[in-house]
Order: sequence, then structure tokens, then C-alpha cells
Amino acid sequence: MRAYREILSLPGAWQFSAAGLLARSGGAMMGLGMVLMVSALYGSYGLAGALAASNAVAWALGTATLSNLVDRYGQRRVMYPAVIVAASSLALLVIFAMLQLPAWTLFPPAIVSGATGGAPGALVRARWNHATNDPDHLHTAYALESTLDEVTFVVGPVLATALSTGVHPAAGLIAPVVLSLVGAHLLYSQRATEPPVLPRTYTDGVKPPLLQRLVLLVPGVAAVVSVNLLIGCVFGSIDVSVVAAATEWDVRAASGVVLAVFSLASGLAGFYYGARGWGSPLVSRFLWGVAAMFGASLLLLAANSVLLLSVAGVLVGVTIAPTLINGNSLIGRLVTRDRLTEGLAWMGTGIGIGVAIGSSISGQVIDAGGYHGGFMVVAGFAGLAAVIALVGRGGLGRAVRARSMDDESAH
Repeated sequence: MRAYREILSLPGAWQFSAAGLLARSGGAMMGLGMVLMVSALYGSYGLAGALAASNAVAWALGTATLSNLVDRYGQRRVMYPAVIVAASSLALLVIFAMLQLPAWTLFPPAIVSGATGGAPGALVRARWNHATNDPDHLHTAYALESTLDEVTFVVGPVLATALSTGVHPAAGLIAPVVLSLVGAHLLYSQRATEPPVLPRTYTDGVKPPLLQRLVLLVPGVAAVVSVNLLIGCVFGSIDVSVVAAATEWDVRAASGVVLAVFSLASGLAGFYYGARGWGSPLVSRFLWGVAAMFGASLLLLAANSVLLLSVAGVLVGVTIAPTLINGNSLIGRLVTRDRLTEGLAWMGTGIGIGVAIGSSISGQVIDAGGYHGGFMVVAGFAGLAAVIALVGRGGLGRAVRARSMDDESAH
């Protein structure tokens, strides 16, 4: 706990971390809230799923653009108006649904809301990088934020379900509107901890072509983001597969509990991981984390009851948060500070796109061959992530060393 007390005692740290938690807590309610509202008001799970998918894809693509603008113009200047647009669009979606307007009218506000929502988690992590240069502090800070991410995914779906079923079908989406506006005001009004806008630096002072300026082309970044995308595929596949398995075992209501166990195990593992100092190289820890995730995912294939599935879920969960922490730490080592928000946001974008891909593929496989096929898809995505991490290990190590040498020469 001492490590967490140290970072939270940094000037303004606990304030922007708490505000960031509030700002991103609505995101964990968004997809499920749309499904619950639309399926209740329109009686169509197909429409609900399509709407949630369009929102998720728009968020993934929009976040990449917004994060680039944030690095160029600052968090408050870009994200304050963007969040207002996002919340207004989501409120418009709720109004359209409650008025029972034609289904097609729901898509424009859902897409606009997703595209302008941004990634508060990436912005908070950028603030941590501005608050301290100590690698141990940053390791703990990333662990804290990953743990808080998991908290939102434990509480968010439960809260969305309770509001939608106990208050009103639209209540699960009204809450994210309020949370995002309040969280954004609290976060972006903290000017003292906002990272300054840094001028873009180019070799020999010559700006390269647009394609070469993409952050994904920075050595090592594409490999880390690819692994994150596949972790997102694992998330999406697990969600659908757990529901399918619980349904086949006639305990559908237990699916939410099982998924909460996954997230809780991940959050606790991330909290413990961040409280410790690690002497092994970051690239090696990243590789071992991905390999452990693959090994744990194979245990899902043997689960034939809720109890066994929960046990396997705990083992999968404890590999997730440390791997995500290591991935975000690697991005912090690989990109320059003037592009840090963009680099971190691509991690979230990878997760978002991966969830959509994983849900789609596993759903089709489950329709054809049952829940066991869904767990095979989970293991397949985890295995592919391990292969990419293993193949890219040498390149990642060289890229990290090269960036460290550049930083030393700059000072």
C-alpha cells in the first residue's frame, strides 16, 4: 500500500485520478445500457446489438483522432466540447428511443456519441506521466488505473441492469450522460495537472509525409497494440461464451456473476502487481503475461459447470491486468511525450475494436457449434496474441533501448 500512498500524495494526483474514474465509469454501462433499452422498447436484440456495435466502432475510430488533437492542442481545449457533444448525442438517442421513432434514427446519435466520447483513461495516464518521471511511480500509477478500469467493469454492468430493469429501460443510458458530464467537468477543470502541449519534433527538422507520422509506425508500437487488440478479442469472446454456457446449463442469471469474477480477479491482480517493484525487463514481463493468459484460457475448455468456469475465470483474470499494465508501460517507453496521449489511446482503441471482432466471431461459432466452440475461439485469440508477443520480443527490446538512448542524448 505504501507505493499507492506515495503516488496519490503527488500534487493533484488523487484529484485527477478520482475525476478520471468518474469520467470513464459511464463507458462500462454504455453497450449493455443500449442493449437493455432497445430490446425493451423495440423488442429486437438484433437492432440492439447493431446499435451497440456501431457505437463501439465509432468510439474506437474517433478516439484515435481525438487523442491526436489532444496532443496538439491540450486536453481541456479538445475534450471539454467533445464530451458535451457526446453526452448531448446520447441524450438524443434516449429521447428518440422513448418516442419510438423509426429504428434508423437511433444510429446517427449513437455513432456521434461514440465518435466524440474519447478515452478518459488515456488522458489520466498522460497526466500521471506529467506528474512524475519515476519509472516505479509510473508502474504503480498504471496499475492503479488498470484496477480502477476493472472496478468500472464490475460495477457498471450491474448498475446499468439495475437501473434499466428497476427504474426505466432508458435509465441505464441516462446515468452515463450524467457521469460523463460531471466527470469531464471535474477532470478538465484541473488545469495544474494537465500535460502541456509540446511541439512536434522531427529528424533534421523536416516533417515527414503523413503516413510516416502515424504513431502506429513508431517501432514497437504496432506489436503492442496488436496484442491489445487480441486481448480485446478475448474479452468479447468470453462475454458471449460465458452467457452461452450459462444458458445451456440453465443458469443464465449466473453469467453476470461469472463475468464479475473475471473482472474482480483481474483488478485484484493488477492492484497487487502495481504495489511491487519488479527487477526483470519490462519486455520479458509483457511476454510472460501474454503467455500466461494463453495458458489460462486453455482451462476454459475443460469447464462444464459454473463453479469450474469461475475457477478458470479467476486464473484468466489474474493474467489480464498485469499484461495491460505492461503494455501501457511499454507505450510510455516507446513514444515521445508529445505523442503519448495518442499512443495510449490506441491501446484503448485496440481493445474496443477487438471486443467487437471477438463478439462477432464467437457468436457465429457458438450458433454453429455451441458454447465450447466459443471458448475455443477465446483460446485461439489468446494463442495468437502470445505468438505476436514472442515474435516481436526482439524488436520491442531494441525499440525500448533505442528510445532510452534518445532520451539520454536529449538530456
